[in-house]
Amino acid sequence: MDDMDFPTPDVSVESITPDGLKSRIDAGEEVTLLDVRMESEYEQWHIDGETVESINVPYFEFLEDEVDDDILAQIPDDREVTVLCAKGGSSEYVAGTLKERGYDVNHLEEGMNGWARIYERVEVSRYDGAGTLYQYQRPSSGCLGYLVVDGDEAAVIDPLRAFTDRYLEDADELGVELKYAIDTHIHADHISGVRALDAVGVEGVIPEASVDRGVTYADEMTLAADGDEFAVGDATIETVYTPGHTSGMTSYLIDDSLLSTGDGLFVESVARPDLEEGDEGAPEAAAQLYETLQERVLVLPDDTLIGGAHFSDAAEPADDGTYTAPIGQLKAEMDALSMDEDEFVELILSDMPPRPANYEDIIPTNLGQQEADDDEAFELELGPNNCAASQESLAGD
Repeated sequence: MDDMDFPTPDVSVESITPDGLKSRIDAGEEVTLLDVRMESEYEQWHIDGETVESINVPYFEFLEDEVDDDILAQIPDDREVTVLCAKGGSSEYVAGTLKERGYDVNHLEEGMNGWARIYERVEVSRYDGAGTLYQYQRPSSGCLGYLVVDGDEAAVIDPLRAFTDRYLEDADELGVELKYAIDTHIHADHISGVRALDAVGVEGVIPEASVDRGVTYADEMTLAADGDEFAVGDATIETVYTPGHTSGMTSYLIDDSLLSTGDGLFVESVARPDLEEGDEGAPEAAAQLYETLQERVLVLPDDTLIGGAHFSDAAEPADDGTYTAPIGQLKAEMDALSMDEDEFVELILSDMPPRPANYEDIIPTNLGQQEADDDEAFELELGPNNCAASQESLAGD
């Protein structure tokens, strides 16, 4: 909708940056948002939060000279309202229309596209391995990544192509060389940054087990097999094969302190098993996931931190602001982790959320079977990740 040419408002409309809006939400401020995208877009993906009131009224309702009173009645006139859309065009027009009618409004710069460019680095304070561990957080889609830093070296796990420059800039800021770019699996919700980083001299690492899915660039990468280790300064990243979400799903144990589980286990849920082989292959993958969790993950010491590749609205951050939790805590809080295999499989197949947006294009792009330029790649991954099974059915009381 933002490709349309909207007339310039007759009044000056203030704007707020995505980072500015995020800071207000993080600070617990009451925020009222008027999202003027189509209802289908809004229902799929919108900004939410405990202190966020979100209202959806499509932009076309404001195109007439006389806006319907029933429409205006939905918009609070006793507080500031931030108008947002996909890219920032229609939101500025709607904000101007409302300001002319006396509303206290601003609009979100670059809309949801700008929101999708927020990427934060947060230190994992409970990490007790060598060096320092950071968690990257993309609030728009719940994507998580990890940066291990020790001495003059660093490695990034599950990098996003859209933030290739960010990893290099962070390495420069920290005074280290980015040595490895490591993927846990062939992602279905975002475009991997491993190849982009490998192209500028960072050693790209992909799971050996993912090659059977048809990766076209395996000869250009280092292949990580179960038990392989990668040194980052004095820190060790150990490869742990953890199939289930995909047949090649691989976790990485960072200096015996945090297990980067990719999409195998999250702090609020477990993986969905249907993105590789579809509904027909989901029962077998779910059984494999159960075996993996019981025999490869939950056998680690209870104080081992779990850090997945995603978080959802149901996830509660730890005190340090990261989406990490000790295995012992997850055992106590997540009923699915104490079920027998039949119960587990039945549960996670019973309430599967919608599949990630554009996954049928994202997967072959990550396999190298089709190409997408930077703009196309960014557009493909906009929206929620949906790589977990339903959080509501998996958590304990």
